[in-house]
Amino acid sequence: MSWFERNTHRWDEWSLADLLAAKGDQRVSLVVPARNEAATVGDVVTRVREALVETVAILDEIVVVDSDSTDDTYAVATDAGAVVHRAAEIRPDLGTRQGKGEAMWKSLFVTRGDLIVFMDADLLDWDTHFVPGLLGPLLTRPEVSLVKGFYERPGADGPFEGGRVTELVARPLLALLFPPLTGLVQPLAGEWAVRRSLFASLSVPSGYAVELAALVDTWRTEGLDAIAQVDLGRRAHRHQALRDLGAMATQILTAGWARSSHSHHADEIALTQFGPGVAPHVHAVPVVERPPAAPLLVAR
Repeated sequence: MSWFERNTHRWDEWSLADLLAAKGDQRVSLVVPARNEAATVGDVVTRVREALVETVAILDEIVVVDSDSTDDTYAVATDAGAVVHRAAEIRPDLGTRQGKGEAMWKSLFVTRGDLIVFMDADLLDWDTHFVPGLLGPLLTRPEVSLVKGFYERPGADGPFEGGRVTELVARPLLALLFPPLTGLVQPLAGEWAVRRSLFASLSVPSGYAVELAALVDTWRTEGLDAIAQVDLGRRAHRHQALRDLGAMATQILTAGWARSSHSHHADEIALTQFGPGVAPHVHAVPVVERPPAAPLLVAR
């Protein structure tokens, strides 16, 4: 039986009653990293809180980590019932970086879950079954340490046309450098779950490469069967501009290259982009990584 056959699940394989029984006294945290997502973060928090905290207590806490938002993300998430922290204010003695990975790394210092579920804040077409679906393998298979979600991602030309960086960067990168991981349907999915002990042991890129780095490092340290994936159905979110995806792709390539060659790299990469009738634009893309958080965590 292949890895794909052994470790690919559907979100509805487990009932909530079965998951609650398997949860026992384990604590589960939902972490939502957010930057300027006031339009959607309230709906994400409200729906999860009502379904999975107040109705069925599969979650012990919902934590939003606000990554330097300039809109009302903090207030909207607070009003919706989340515990909200500004990333820059968490452990200020450790400094602050920009990026999604930074918010996720900082979440280790303000959450208490033995299991952590990550969910993006910009979801438009989704349902609360995402959370129990991701928890299923962690709660029922002790050998699994990290679970990735996958789904249909609608684009302008059809239901499978979303995920440009996945198709043009991440999937070719895995095929070239990390072939055992090519069975992951959506390696960059923002919806995933992990055992706290594992995530605290990993080096975490501060930007968008956090998901790819976690996959590669988990495979290297715990083996392929420590990773599972779950079909969550359908998911839509706000698509980023093409030029913004260039920086994302640079961060992912840098993390992959560093893990393939074991070489050190700079904290920034100069990315040159072009537009019609304008001079080349060069900007620095941060690619710094945070060290494993485990030695920095205080006893709880």
